[in-house]
Amino acid sequence: METLRPAVADARRIVVKAGSSSLTTPEGTIDAGRIDALVDVLAARRKAGSEVVFVSSGAIAAGLGPLGLSRRPRDLATQQAAASVGQGQLIARYAASFHRHGLGVGQVLLTADDMMRRAHHGNAQRTLRALLRLGMVPIVNENDTVATDEIRFGDNDRLAALVAHLVQADALVLLSDVDALYTGDPKLPGSLRITDVRSPADLEGVETGSAGSKVGTGGMVTKVEAARIATGAGVHTVLTSAASAERALAGDPVGTYFHPNGQRPSTRMLWLAHATTGHGKIILDDGAVQAVVHRRKSLLPAGVTGVRGDFAAGDPVDLCDADGRTVARGLVHYDAAEIPELMGRSTRWLARELGPEYEREIIHRDDLVILDPPVRRDEHTQTAQEPGRTGEGR
Repeated sequence: METLRPAVADARRIVVKAGSSSLTTPEGTIDAGRIDALVDVLAARRKAGSEVVFVSSGAIAAGLGPLGLSRRPRDLATQQAAASVGQGQLIARYAASFHRHGLGVGQVLLTADDMMRRAHHGNAQRTLRALLRLGMVPIVNENDTVATDEIRFGDNDRLAALVAHLVQADALVLLSDVDALYTGDPKLPGSLRITDVRSPADLEGVETGSAGSKVGTGGMVTKVEAARIATGAGVHTVLTSAASAERALAGDPVGTYFHPNGQRPSTRMLWLAHATTGHGKIILDDGAVQAVVHRRKSLLPAGVTGVRGDFAAGDPVDLCDADGRTVARGLVHYDAAEIPELMGRSTRWLARELGPEYEREIIHRDDLVILDPPVRRDEHTQTAQEPGRTGEGR
């Protein structure tokens, strides 16, 4: 018999995320009844003594009706226009709904760039903590009115996982229009609900394709990725439907429970692994892969065999093995055009032939994060692993 989930039921600080499909009508307008029902649940948890951070999608969807749009726009400019109209309506509706319970709200709009820049994510962290200390309910959303393709989270599931890390939450509840993770399409016979996920091995063979909602951007694959981010940072995570929110927060065995399997990495490393995309690729030989992935060393020019894409010093780039599999991501110290001349050379040779400024790493270990290193089936893996900060480069 399934037991309660005390880590969720007793969580002192909890992040709850709701998607567009859980908050809006099929026509794309705000569903006041759904919002009030969800706010009732969050307010009850808040009054019970927990701190609650609410990550809400729905700004773009809420702007469709007022703009006379029948579906989510595809171009970025119209999405931003819809967000600018819808965000005001959405936060006003939340403020009115929480006011019924004597609770105030504070709006926090973030972009992925805010997680990248130390000053920005520090400010976001202090703002969220101040709102909680002052008894407010922070309502977080991606800042769609200014976000570009390069600095978008892409979905609020990932944003919620990063916010859970940012505020050092004990638990994360991801609410969707699907009640759990299944082995296949839940509409088809034979698909079974997955009650617990303790390691990546539990998800082998599971289909996590997009649900295809016309008002949201996230599918089940984004929720699983968000759960991996959160559990890799030590956060207990539940995936279930908005209709099951009350039971999920009470620790009842609803939905899918992702057990934490890692220590909290730095926010910067979490950002590098999950809030960025590589601007290019650097190909490593086998020795460099071993040094970077397994020995947590810096990437030196001697281990580089190729470079792809156009990037500048300071950009995030993907590190790939000889088969093209991405094994790590890091902030590069050279422009793409400079690297071919350095490949295969020792830093000592480069310093002698090109000057002392070339006696440095391609990517320093402190700016590197390992992405899904190969593990044995009986091992738990950390999605983002932070390299050590001692020792010499390879």
